[in-house]
Amino acid sequence: MEKHNNLLLMKFGQNNFLREIGGGIRNGRPVLIEDVEEYIDPAIDPILLKQAFDTGGGIKQMRLGDANVDYDDNFRFFMTTKMPNPHYLPEICIKVTLINFTVTFQGLEEQLLGDVVIQEKPEIEQKRDEIVVSMDQDQRTLKNIENTILKLLSESTEEQILDEDTLINVLENSKATSKEINERISTALVVEEEINQTRNQYRSVAIRGSILYFVIADLAGIDPMYQYSLSYIKRLFNFAIEKSPKSADLDTRLDILIDNITRIIYTNVSRGLFEAHKIIYSFLIITSINRNSKKVKEIQWNLLLRGAGPITPEELKKRPENPDPKILGPLSWDLIYYMDINDPESYGGITDSIVKQWKAWQEWGTCAEPHTTPLPLEWNEKLDNFARLNVLKAFRPEKLLFAF
Repeated sequence: MEKHNNLLLMKFGQNNFLREIGGGIRNGRPVLIEDVEEYIDPAIDPILLKQAFDTGGGIKQMRLGDANVDYDDNFRFFMTTKMPNPHYLPEICIKVTLINFTVTFQGLEEQLLGDVVIQEKPEIEQKRDEIVVSMDQDQRTLKNIENTILKLLSESTEEQILDEDTLINVLENSKATSKEINERISTALVVEEEINQTRNQYRSVAIRGSILYFVIADLAGIDPMYQYSLSYIKRLFNFAIEKSPKSADLDTRLDILIDNITRIIYTNVSRGLFEAHKIIYSFLIITSINRNSKKVKEIQWNLLLRGAGPITPEELKKRPENPDPKILGPLSWDLIYYMDINDPESYGGITDSIVKQWKAWQEWGTCAEPHTTPLPLEWNEKLDNFARLNVLKAFRPEKLLFAF
């Protein structure tokens, strides 16, 4: 936006901070403060509050620090932060306009979908771009016609409205032009729908790329050293598409693309991870993929991460007695009961099963390797691999990592 205006880049705390900003205000030069944290220097309050005042003779000034600085109306002021989720005080928020440039899952999905279609069906993406531009121009033309008519009507008296040839001619021409544009827009909408149907055939590839990026972005929570830019991941994404074997069958081609994108991005990112973190990275990828496809329920994911939620007094009254507090502690018994009442489709009846058939559960819960031993009774068949993790967490949380 401000490249051609010689944007001034600064940071809080650098030498001659106020003097440099004062020069930007005086000369109408845009200023960008980079890497802002949650603390904002009060010295720039006059800028945030736009406290410019007239001194007489058409000259504007602003009080900055201990001096008045001439104010140019072309001055622009920006601040950026790299903090993923900053919390600014209300007194800061009311002084500025906050714009969140962080990419969303759906936004990135659309970007990657465009990248896939450009490589797979370039003529489709080009046609879509042309339609979008054409529809935008037509909408602008309609808006200009409306504004012209309203302007002429507002400037005409009651007598002139019927006698003014210019107004009548504009109305006639506008009617013909509007009809033509509306027909063109209707045709374009039909064509755009057909194009979108073709593009959506590749959406599964874009979804996989978006899932992988957000898993990788979360790695910074494990170690701040793990910083990967979106542009880097997109380059890997496009490289994987380019190097994937071709196939005339669409379903086969989609499977190839998804497998190659996953493998190439996983391999390249893994090279920069500590060995201890690679298993977490792998686990996050597979769980994110399965959560997106609804193979892993959100309640089961939350149980694994956070444990049991609050249990109402009415539900507590119905809870059976813990068969052996030495093997199943209070938190573990709460987790099992919470699973039972909140996800009955998967865990319904597990509390009664443990109480009534405790011997079978005790043998499983006290064996050397419960993470590789099938669950007792019918539960090994009833529960999928992820659902079993929560049962293992209740009985033997120390074995949970090995079950991954």
